[in-house]
Amino acid sequence: MIETSIALLLLFSLLFLGLPIGIGMGVVGVGGFAWLIGLTPALSMLGQTSYDTVVSYNLSVLPLFILMGHLISQAGLSEKLFVAANAWVGHWRGGLSIASIFACGGFSAVCGSSMATAATMGRVVIPAMREYKYDAGLASGSVAAGGTLGILIPPSVLLVVYGILTEQSIGALFAAGLVPGLLGIVLYSCAVFVVTRISPTLGPAGPKSTWHQRWNGLKGVSAVAALFFVIMGGIYGGIFTPTEAAGIGAVGAFLMAVASRKLSLTHFIQAGFDTVRTTSMMFVLVIGAIVFTNFINVAGFPQKVSEFLTLYKPDAWVVIASLVIIYLILGCFLESLSMMLLTVPVFYPVVSGYGFDLIWFGIFVVILVEISLITPPVGLNIFVLQSAFPDIDLGKMFVGVMPFVLADFIRLALVVLVPALATFLPNLFY
Repeated sequence: MIETSIALLLLFSLLFLGLPIGIGMGVVGVGGFAWLIGLTPALSMLGQTSYDTVVSYNLSVLPLFILMGHLISQAGLSEKLFVAANAWVGHWRGGLSIASIFACGGFSAVCGSSMATAATMGRVVIPAMREYKYDAGLASGSVAAGGTLGILIPPSVLLVVYGILTEQSIGALFAAGLVPGLLGIVLYSCAVFVVTRISPTLGPAGPKSTWHQRWNGLKGVSAVAALFFVIMGGIYGGIFTPTEAAGIGAVGAFLMAVASRKLSLTHFIQAGFDTVRTTSMMFVLVIGAIVFTNFINVAGFPQKVSEFLTLYKPDAWVVIASLVIIYLILGCFLESLSMMLLTVPVFYPVVSGYGFDLIWFGIFVVILVEISLITPPVGLNIFVLQSAFPDIDLGKMFVGVMPFVLADFIRLALVVLVPALATFLPNLFY
């Protein structure tokens, strides 16, 4: 226990000094392993872990889904999704914000990244909301919150990583994320509805579209909807694995981008570079997390935690409440993937020991991570939008996102109190 405490203190010290968390976990993990076992075994463990991670078949799903998201973005999907959603709800008070949330949800279905969803959709929808005199806080808040759906609505990169860390079915996790993800869209839309009823000037109603414009909007996103149903239907139906689905999705996204005539050679090369850059960063994080996990296992941390729980026997709901507090604190200075890689290997054996479903726990953790993406002082989705729209005050953005944070806590409470929201579909298909 002492060794683990020293290691955690050293790790957080390195993070505060600005060292990337993947490197920090790797350095502390190797150093701790060498201290307990020896330098040669520690270096051997690092080399073997790096090799096993890079050649892992399960992890090959990550670059394929990331590439799919980049190619779909090149096909102009973000604009089409917003046009389609706006045609149906844009004439409501706060309709453009609701349309942006629906568009973010649709983009999430083929992207899997929260910050990419927020950045891509922000460039499309915030100028449109400005044109109709929307409050800057509501406009940026709805996009930042909608962007968090990218890590829950399948295919989700974060759920893939969680599945690998806990050895759970990625297909089952994708199924589990669908209902809570849709619930997030509904609750975010309700937040806009309430806010604009209290202060109508925050989100004025736009012009009403004709039925012809509405159906044309749906036709514009029919191809990507078909791709989503092929990917998810194939996984849930047992026709192909998540990795095979990612390959089919990447090819389908490429064909859609070509058909849109917006994919130049330069854009294709840039999508490839962006995919490699993102994947490399994620692999460094995964390798560092596995190395650090190997160290805390050798140090006997899980056994000490088990002994503590056996001795004091805290109530299961006390444990869940404690996890909520821990994740909210960590979200103040860690980004989503880092937080999951650092905590899940430590917490999931404890949760499993209390009899909680690990598929449910994955959704629970991802919702908490979503909340951390839009809360101060870090709120990475907020900073992504602020970098794209520096004229919008950061404080105003955080004020504007608060109703959506409240909606997230309501969703978290529903998932905790009604676990079937996350477990019904996995039990049905798996």
